[in-house]
Amino acid sequence: MKSIFAVGDRKEFEIIVTEKDVASFNSGKVHPVYATFALGRDAEWCCRLFVLDMKEADEEGIGTALSIVHHSPALLGEKVLFKAWVQAIEKNSIVCNYEARVGERLIASGEQGQKILKKEKLEKLFNNISSTNP
Repeated sequence: MKSIFAVGDRKEFEIIVTEKDVASFNSGKVHPVYATFALGRDAEWCCRLFVLDMKEADEEGIGTALSIVHHSPALLGEKVLFKAWVQAIEKNSIVCNYEARVGERLIASGEQGQKILKKEKLEKLFNNISSTNP
């Protein structure tokens, strides 16, 4: 794992809310706004941008935590800007805070954690789980 980031370092990315992002379940569409679960996916991606730069070729990141406080809806077609910053790096773990905004309006905030592990270790873990759960 490369030690190239420090507390406070930042990453950003934007997304346009589309139909695939709306609140929809087995019972159908709930409302035409950015769903909390889609927001979580994109918050995790924004924080993963650090991991992509930190991991070596034989390593991979795995999520360890995600919190979301949904402050305001984002409508279909709106551009959401995610900003993440490093809160802590300890050994092979990174914790980021993030916020998502449409313009100046805060859509969501929270925290996301990941660990960087050897791919071989992850594969063994997944294989052990699958062999104990037929």
